[in-house]
Formats: sequence, structure tokens, C-alpha cells
Amino acid sequence: MATVRHAHTVWQGDLLKGSGVVTLDSSGLGSYDVSWPARSQEPNGKTSPEELIAAAHSACYSMAFSNGLAGVGAAPTRLETKADVTFQPGEGITGIHLSVVGEVPGLDEARFKELAEDAKKNCPVSQALTGTTITLDAKLA
Repeated sequence: MATVRHAHTVWQGDLLKGSGVVTLDSSGLGSYDVSWPARSQEPNGKTSPEELIAAAHSACYSMAFSNGLAGVGAAPTRLETKADVTFQPGEGITGIHLSVVGEVPGLDEARFKELAEDAKKNCPVSQALTGTTITLDAKLA
């Protein structure tokens, strides 16, 4: 069965001087300030679409990778995934870099990297972002 998640943003003002608040409606986890300076310069306590994409991608990738590992009988003890989303004003999102470090008993480095690449290719967020270059570093702890 399909699921739908909801968020909304209220924006006031123009791009350069305005600001907004994005609210995570489905989970009710909170509301977060956004602005152009927080997106194109320093965050200063505010988030950005790119940070939200990075959060979504790191979570989705971790889920897909843990499922792939379990599918070959090598369920991970721990995966730590970081997503770096690069935003260039005037161009948009220019790349995403994933890095994952895993504790996976009984799995060698080569197989770990092979399964890590498969998860990168097949996680739903990666698939939704196919217009963006996604790179990966994967290693065992």
C-alpha cells in the first residue's frame, strides 16, 4: 500500500530578503526556519532544501543498504551514512556525495562495497534524484 507524507512551507517576502518556515506535517516533529542566506551562505541556525534532501537521502540509503546486506545473510550491526548535497546558486544542486561506514560481521571489504553501490543505485531517494551525480565512499569499520 502506498503512503503519502506531508510537509508545507509558509514563505514571506522576496527571495533575497524573505524567509519561511517549513513544517513536517506527517510526523509532527517540528517546524524549521529557511531563508536564501541560510541556503546560499552559512546556515546560522536555519535549514535549507539541500539539508532536508541530505537527511532524506542518508536515511533512505541506510534503509536500502541494511536491507541488501540482510538479504545476503550479513545484517549490519551498524551503518553510519553521511550525505553531502552541494548547492551552487544559479545552477542548483550539482552533486550528492554519500559516505558510509559499516560494521558487518563476516563480510569482506569488496563485497561490502559492491552491495553499497547497489544500494546507492536502488534506494528510492537516489532513484528520485537521477538527474544529479551521486558518488559514494564505502568502508568497513
